[in-house]
Amino acid sequence: MRSSIDRGVLYMLLASLLFAFMGAFAKLSSMHMSPLEVVFFRNVFGVALILGSFWHRPMRQKGGKLWLLLFRGTMGFLALLAFFYNIAHIPLGDAITFSKTSPFFTALFAMLLLGERLSMRGWVALGIGFAGIVLVAKPQGLAFAYTDYIGIFSGLGAALAYLSVRELRHYYEIRTIVLSFVTIGTVGPLLLMLVSPYLTHESLAFARGEFVLPHGIVWLYVAGMGVAATAAQLLMTKAYATTQAGIVGAASYANIPFAIGVGFILGDAFPDMITLSGIALIIAAGSMVAFVTKEKQ
Repeated sequence: MRSSIDRGVLYMLLASLLFAFMGAFAKLSSMHMSPLEVVFFRNVFGVALILGSFWHRPMRQKGGKLWLLLFRGTMGFLALLAFFYNIAHIPLGDAITFSKTSPFFTALFAMLLLGERLSMRGWVALGIGFAGIVLVAKPQGLAFAYTDYIGIFSGLGAALAYLSVRELRHYYEIRTIVLSFVTIGTVGPLLLMLVSPYLTHESLAFARGEFVLPHGIVWLYVAGMGVAATAAQLLMTKAYATTQAGIVGAASYANIPFAIGVGFILGDAFPDMITLSGIALIIAAGSMVAFVTKEKQ
């Protein structure tokens, strides 16, 4: 038992480090292209890999929830776009911290939409988590910055995508569910690039961009992002298959200090004490939510 826990935590720590590297390559890529195009290249690798797996092992599933499948893919794409927009505009550690708030929103939506009960410890965790979000955002008065709203949406959108998987897994293979995400995440950016001249409202800034053909070292950044993301996904899957979800979920928050370190190497400012306090609260609350969720399973 102990050895399986050790392996599961090790897999998740390695996955977290690779996710930080993925963010670093995305940040470097964003210096040469829009976040829309970064999302396109991030997902096109996934489409190729999953379609290749279907060639070797055909799908076996019931189906019948097409609209929910499209909803999962769309929310996952928009959350990833918001995440990559923030990677391009704020420190990497802050962007990843916002994305790691998704467990709080998942617990909240599960209560509001699915009627699941939330224990007192769960409510305490949510309170701590949302306090951490405020400290990271540091609103001036009651006003959040645009990147704060985008960061919160990256966590909220991911939560809705994850929540839909609970229902979808009874009808579709995991590969099909992931394919809905990476396919929409490949086609969506191309469509948004076409209509970008008409997306003039300032709230849609994260969804604007134009295609710029990568050149030189940018291809290395794009390839590094795809390889790191794929390897991290595989290691994360192995981690959850090896040991308890609560332990693995808590270990996944190592992603944040890894991202702070990698971002600092790339030139990001080191977080101040207020931001570090908020990050600490989010990590603590996320770990609490992970263990509360594990106890209910």
